[in-house]
Amino acid sequence: MTEKSFLPLTGYSQFPESEMKRRAAAFYDEMRRRRSVRHFSNQTVNPDIIENCLRIAGTAPSGANQQPWRFIVVSDFAVKRQIRNAAERVEKDFYSKTATKKWTDALKHLGTVPSKPFLEIAPYLIVIFSQRYGYSKNGKKTKHYYVSESVGIATGMLIAALHHAGLATLTYTPSNMRFLNKILSRPANEKPFIILVAGYPSETALVPAIQKKALEEIAVFI
Repeated sequence: MTEKSFLPLTGYSQFPESEMKRRAAAFYDEMRRRRSVRHFSNQTVNPDIIENCLRIAGTAPSGANQQPWRFIVVSDFAVKRQIRNAAERVEKDFYSKTATKKWTDALKHLGTVPSKPFLEIAPYLIVIFSQRYGYSKNGKKTKHYYVSESVGIATGMLIAALHHAGLATLTYTPSNMRFLNKILSRPANEKPFIILVAGYPSETALVPAIQKKALEEIAVFI
């Protein structure tokens, strides 16, 4: 390892403690208003907004800096319809054959059903794939490390970025997502991780009456 492997840290700014507290509290106030939405408007979204939010996601830390994610942004209605039709076939099978009563009971308060109209109504579907391995410049197969953790962090940052920009989102994971590889022509080293639905909520959008756990229920200070 040579000195050229490292650069001076730039871009970091240390704020006065009062400003840090204000910024942390303000960001919490903003993020606690975020809700998963299932009722979307078909209002178009400027693609520049989506692109910048994806750039934010791309700044996420990753194992060995391998950045094992790929974001496929779908706005074409015909492709969205293909995804909806395939997803609903999977969902119908899940609800009628695969899911246990405990599982469906756990989902009941969210109002989920096999029909997924948001998949073609929302202006954007961001299909996130995790790359289990990659290829070097000479075509040699290279293993990726901490793939799920890395892609999960990037996805969380993308959700926060879209919310901060003023868009609503929904994380959607059908029980079997391999149909996405075929529809979106993705290679074998990419595994569907999540479908992130993004757009504006409809004027009549409803969300479940749920509560988030209090700090003392999710954190331990030692």
